[in-house]
Amino acid sequence: MNWEIILKYLPRLLDGAALSIQLVAIAVVAGLILAIPIGIARASQHWYIRALPFGYMFFFRGTPLLVQLFLVYYGLAQFDAVRQGPLWPILRDPFWCAVITMTLHTAAYIAEILRGAIQAIPAGELEAARALGMSKTQTLFYITLPRATRIGLPAYSNEVILMLKASALASTITLLELTGMSRTIIARTYLPVEIFFAAGLFYLLIAYLMVRGFKLLERWLRVDACQGR
Repeated sequence: MNWEIILKYLPRLLDGAALSIQLVAIAVVAGLILAIPIGIARASQHWYIRALPFGYMFFFRGTPLLVQLFLVYYGLAQFDAVRQGPLWPILRDPFWCAVITMTLHTAAYIAEILRGAIQAIPAGELEAARALGMSKTQTLFYITLPRATRIGLPAYSNEVILMLKASALASTITLLELTGMSRTIIARTYLPVEIFFAAGLFYLLIAYLMVRGFKLLERWLRVDACQGR
């Protein structure tokens, strides 16, 4: 193991890791915001409300993230209307293409997590809210969403870790996140074992910190106590 090479390129790997964290952070937060209305609609009792969210979730959960990245980064550029449109400065940037694709992808999974969490709420709690005279909106914001958050948080934490690993695919559209930076360094040093070993350690460290952070959040929200009732 050539530790000198690892130490030499450690600052560049740190830059790549920072970009990976930035990608994941934006995607999972934006994806959560997008997933809330989709998950609520997916949990509706009316089929015509569930239909559109189902189609969205079916597409993004049923196709690989890599294909979706290529469709956004390479596919949209084939249309003159896109190249001449106001969004072209964003859609020609690999960073924003990766953010958009990862956000849409993870939103589909988070929406399904939210749907399952909403349907797992005991019916008695919703009936109690109606008995107290709460409107549907009040029940949604004061009962349904807080309870669904506690129920779905462990699954959401798993989705965040999966998105961290999936962020490596952003290197295929020329983005120099952790994997992309590693491949660039390997092209110069011809030492794939050392560089990918260091990159793997970075992924492990980031994942460990995320897991610990979610564990603390679950403890603060008393997730186990809520699920045990």
